[in-house]
Amino acid sequence: MRFLERERATAEKLLPGLDESLAAVPRMELEGPSSPGIQLFRDSGGPGLLVPIPQQGRGATALDALRVQRALGSRSLSLAVATTIHHFSMAPLVDLATTYDGVASMLVESVASGNNLVAFGFAEERAGAGVFSPSMTATVEPDGGGVRISGMTRPCGLARSMDLLSVSVMLRGDGPGEELALALVPADSEGLSVGGAGAESEQVTLDDVQVPTELLMRTSAPDDGQLDVLLTAGSVWFQLLMTGSHLGAASALVERVLLDNRVPESERVRLLVEAEGAMSAAEGVARRIDDGGLDESTLAHSLYVRYCVQDALSRVVPRAVELLGDLNSMASDEAGYFTTCANGLDLHPPARSRMTGPLAAYLVGGPLTIA
Repeated sequence: MRFLERERATAEKLLPGLDESLAAVPRMELEGPSSPGIQLFRDSGGPGLLVPIPQQGRGATALDALRVQRALGSRSLSLAVATTIHHFSMAPLVDLATTYDGVASMLVESVASGNNLVAFGFAEERAGAGVFSPSMTATVEPDGGGVRISGMTRPCGLARSMDLLSVSVMLRGDGPGEELALALVPADSEGLSVGGAGAESEQVTLDDVQVPTELLMRTSAPDDGQLDVLLTAGSVWFQLLMTGSHLGAASALVERVLLDNRVPESERVRLLVEAEGAMSAAEGVARRIDDGGLDESTLAHSLYVRYCVQDALSRVVPRAVELLGDLNSMASDEAGYFTTCANGLDLHPPARSRMTGPLAAYLVGGPLTIA
């Protein structure tokens, strides 16, 4: 089987026509502010990738989804990252919908049937904040009419394209103390605005936005950083699919090297082995998810693999850029684009430097905490 053939075949099966459509658009156009990538993703049914078939989705397994993200990353890293954010927001909802009937199930089906996109606004943009530290506050309305949310988040993937915004909020006024919750905010809500620089990663501001109770999911993330089941599941999916997305972008570069007969065989095989070894490690995480393992142990495993893949990309990408640069087979803008792939995965939370202590404590029997 040819390099990336399995991933692109999976994408074609689940999202027909998407890979071919993306391949027809110049790479740097897909990475530009007027990229058609998001619309092509919608048109192929991409928002429903993780949604079960009975709820009008595509019914992808975790292994399927990983392969799709690698295929997308090989065409457009920005699209793969943006869609990972959507899937990360959707995965816990899908889990709730399969466990309980009601609003979650209706919401998941609505997203899939309408090809809607869900963005997220957590705390990764705030220095010193934990990943799930709320950047917004929510006040419970005394008449039971829902909550009112105020605050801002930046960056926010899919800011201009989203239909729903998922945010972490600190809930006040519904009993003693405060409680962490996840809220889904329709993008057309009165009081929600998007502004700032950039195509999709812009500041989103909520000014006393009313959200009905049924779009609020209470969770828990105590001060010690331990996560409840909902946040653990979302975190595993995020690590897996973001790893696949960046690996896909690096794989596009490896693919170019493999197809260039001027590159020595030893160099081609070296890059192939590194890329496929990294993918095999990620597939191990996906199989644990498919076996029902969305727990603390799987989250730790997903972090080990993510950091391992980071190291592999830091070797593969610069070497491939150097080889192709020597052959004058890369435009300077593409060389710069691919170079960012070498450390792009490092920029997503949680950073390895912040997780060193928590992982060390976990390995000697302590609970896994997220810094």
